[in-house]
Amino acid sequence: MGGLLTLDTRHPTPVYVQLEHGIRAAIANGRLAPGAQLPTVRQLAVELAVNANTVARVYVALERAGVLETRRGVGTFVASQPALVAQKSGHRDPELAAIVRRCMNEAAARGFTADDVVRQIKQLAVKQGG
Repeated sequence: MGGLLTLDTRHPTPVYVQLEHGIRAAIANGRLAPGAQLPTVRQLAVELAVNANTVARVYVALERAGVLETRRGVGTFVASQPALVAQKSGHRDPELAAIVRRCMNEAAARGFTADDVVRQIKQLAVKQGG
């Protein structure tokens, strides 16, 4: 997934959570399209310098969630209708609010204001075409 994912082993967020969020974000941002093949567990583990069991755990969790699908003997792919994209409605607002709250708390702890965060989000949205 060359360059699609970066992990920070010094960050307090567990690596498997970073990996899952990274894959979900790549799909949501269109960097991984429906039907795109992901690297094998071993390939991604080597590329990211993490344990293969960690990658396998994330792939299984995302498959159960309807985000990925595994075709025996062929590989792991982004689902044709990834669950995370199909669920873009208001019923997920509390989940998004929790994410924003964590972001705001972390930013505040580092001396950033809400305006700083909003400005940065707008800049990133423009860069990503959103």
